[in-house]
Parts: sequence; C-alpha cells; structure tokens
Amino acid sequence: MKKKFLLLLFLITAVVSLPSQAQFKGYKVKGGLQFGPALFFSEFDDRGFSFNGRGFIAIELGRYFDLEIGGGFVRIKGSDGTYNPADEEFTTQLIPIDLRLRIEPFKFKTVNPYFYIGGGVMHYDVTDTTSVNVAAPSGQGPTQSGWTGFIPAGIGMEFKLGKQALFDVNLGVAYTFTDNLNYFVVDNFKDCYTYLNVGLTLTGSSGPTDTDRDGLTDDYEEQIGTDPNNPDTDGDGLKDGEEVNAYKTDPLNPDTDGDGLKDGEEVRTYSTNPLNPDTDGDGLRDGEEVNTYATNPNNADTDGDGLSDGAEVREYATDPLNRDSDGDTLTDGEEVLTYRTNPLNRDTDAGGVDDGTEVRRGTDPLNPADDVEKIEIGTVIILEGINFEKGKATITMDSEEILRTGALKTMEDNPEIVVEISGHTDSDGSDSYNQQLSQDRANSVKQWLVEHGINGDRIETVGYGEDKPIAPNDTPENKLKNRRIEFKRIR
Repeated sequence: MKKKFLLLLFLITAVVSLPSQAQFKGYKVKGGLQFGPALFFSEFDDRGFSFNGRGFIAIELGRYFDLEIGGGFVRIKGSDGTYNPADEEFTTQLIPIDLRLRIEPFKFKTVNPYFYIGGGVMHYDVTDTTSVNVAAPSGQGPTQSGWTGFIPAGIGMEFKLGKQALFDVNLGVAYTFTDNLNYFVVDNFKDCYTYLNVGLTLTGSSGPTDTDRDGLTDDYEEQIGTDPNNPDTDGDGLKDGEEVNAYKTDPLNPDTDGDGLKDGEEVRTYSTNPLNPDTDGDGLRDGEEVNTYATNPNNADTDGDGLSDGAEVREYATDPLNRDSDGDTLTDGEEVLTYRTNPLNRDTDAGGVDDGTEVRRGTDPLNPADDVEKIEIGTVIILEGINFEKGKATITMDSEEILRTGALKTMEDNPEIVVEISGHTDSDGSDSYNQQLSQDRANSVKQWLVEHGINGDRIETVGYGEDKPIAPNDTPENKLKNRRIEFKRIR
C-alpha cells in the first residue's frame, strides 16, 4: 500500500510542478489530476460506491493528437448477493497505469472535445473477499492479487478557466483482461468498470498557440478577428501573419488598398505595393493597369513615350502601350509636351503633311500654310496615288483628295509659279498609244486644277508615253511605278 501512495504522490508532484500557461494546443507538455465515481461491472449485480483518481502527463503529437501517460488509484466495492444469500461485501484496490492516444478533431475557442483509447497494465488487490468465492464454479480458481492488462476508452471535454488552467470532464470505461477483480471467476467473463472524472489540467509554457501556423497566436487572432484555424482568413494568398507582421495589410480584407488586386497578387505576382492603390503613381490603380489596360503597374510610362499611363488614358485618350498613337513618327509625349500637336491626329493642322514630316523639315505642324514646300525651278514632284480609269484619262474619285492636298494646294500657296504636268506610262501597248494616253491624262489633271480655280496659263502639259521610265518595265510593281503623273516647276 505504501508503494501505491508513493506512486500517486509522484504523479501529483509532477503535475503541480508544470509551469502554468493554459492552452488547448501549442503547450508541448501538460498534466493534470482527475477524480470521480466509478461503477464496477462483474458477475455480482449489487454494487457499492466506488472511487477513482488519476494523474497524467501529455505531450502534443500534432494538431489533432496528444499522447498521454497516466496512473491512478481505484477502489471498488460490491456485494455477492447475486450468488450468496448472506450478501457479503468485497473491496478491491486497483493501480492502473496506461498510455492513451487522445484525438481532438474539433477546434473551438473555449472548449476542446476529445476522444481517447489506449492500453495499459493494472495491479489489483482484493483486500476484502466473500465466502462465496470458495464455491465458485470455475475450472480455475480466483487469485486475490496480481497484474492484468486493460483497455481504457472514452470521451471528454476541456474548458478554459483562464490563461493558467483547464477544467476537464471525461467519461470512460476500463475493460480488463481478468475476472479476478472481485475474487470470483466465471468462465468467459471479464471484469470492467466505468468512471466519470472531473479535474484540473495545467499546461507547460512553451509559447503561445498558433493552431493554423500562420505566424499569429490564437489569442491574438481572436483579438483582431481572424480565424485561428485558417492561415489565410481573407483568402488573398498571404498568411495572416505575413499580412500583420511583414506587409502591414489587413488580414480581413483581401484587397487592402482597394486597387482591384488581391494583396497576395500584389506581393507575389506583380511586386506592387498592397498598401498603395497606385504603386507607380501614374494615375491608374494597379488593378486597372493589370486587368484593364495591360500596362505595367510598376512603370509610370509603360510605352516610354513621355506621357504617364494615367495621362494617356484619362487626359489624351492615347494608347498607353503605343509610343506613337497616330503613327506620325512623333511620340505621344513629343506631340503633347514639345510640339503641342494632337497625338491622335497625324496631321494636326490638316495641311496635307503629317506632323512628323513637318517637324523633320522644319515647318510648323500647327500651321497648314507651310505644309506645301516652296519648290524651286526644275523641282519634280511625283504625284503618287493619282489613278485613272483603266485605259482612259478619267481621274478616279479617290485621286481627287491627293490632287487637292498636293498639286492644288501648291498652286494656291505659290501663285507666282508655272508648272509642267507630265504624263507617263509603262511599256505595254504601242508607242503612239502610250504617248497619246499620257498626254490625255496630263490634260485631265490640268483640267481638274482649272476647274478648282487655277489659271490655265500657269499650267503646261506634256505626254511622254513610255519614253522616261523610272524603273525597268520587267515586273508589275515596276510598271506601276512608271505609270505616273509628275509635277515640275518650269518658271
């Protein structure tokens, strides 16, 4: 008996000496004491009050499992009235030692339900026997003391009492491998007992609990409203701990800066600032740049044209992905900032010459009067794009705009000049036919100019036929070049 109490005293001392920092998980080691009534099941139907106590130490195996070792003391009492009219009482003392696996599948803030099953050994000592045992019908008589194996199983619940302790209540059964606990043996029968225990558990101080391993303690997550069982409460691709400790973002808001990108996308995919809706300061939110305009949210001027992406989209309606929106060879930034031209109109002054050409030759892209260059005597200009109906001298409708912005404007802007309009053909057809066709076409151009206000005395015409090619007449492309109208100042 002395050894039994020494064992129980050792367990109590070990539990009480544990540092106090109560928590369901993250404790690494914890221990406690439990006491309560027990109910013995044997061949005898009459049961007296039985008592049990147990101490244990547990270690954490993972998020859902604990391993627990414990030992205790159980005193069971009963009477043999089922078999003995004298109804004598027996008393048995038990010292169970077991190893249990605790399963904790649920995670609540203040309670921790669990299941357990295990195995162990038990010393039993029937201190008070009854006379009926002597006459027990068994092939092998009972023993008064000894060791047996047993299986404990049950359910329980832990409750937080604060930061230093847990209250534990559990209901279980201990099924033994012997029929000797009441000093009465019946073949094929094994004794067992059930128990209802309550107790106090103290946890080891191994640091705060971080159930979801997101870098924040469960207590802190409860304070700020995040889910201690979900490492990424707002589902933005960043752990709650990263948001709070590293990036200072809101772990409850997947898009802290409201720019249309999740915080995780900003950090891991686009390297933008999850706290700044416009990382590059170009006037467009990061989400607009990525999802709408396909611009670079880290480069204020994605196409490098001298205008910020926001200015292109919101002020000038230019293409932030195209340096030269109107294709006039000037960048959008040059047009807006340097030349004050329209970046959406290749010929801002509508003078017939695009802005880029005017800038390169030194004329004013905002003044249509200087679009047609002053031409010297002998200067030849090929009026490209002047087309006639096939085999005829009739000018096509699409050629009139070229005449209007080219030859007509030149004659209007230079009233002192006299020009020669010459017609040319390729080598197809006879010489005489080609000469006459070229003459007729030159005359048609003159007639068009006269009809549009030019004095006919300022225009001479000549048809050269195929005599003055500018390319060999060996391919369709070269023949097209040779079929032309030339405009030359002669006085």
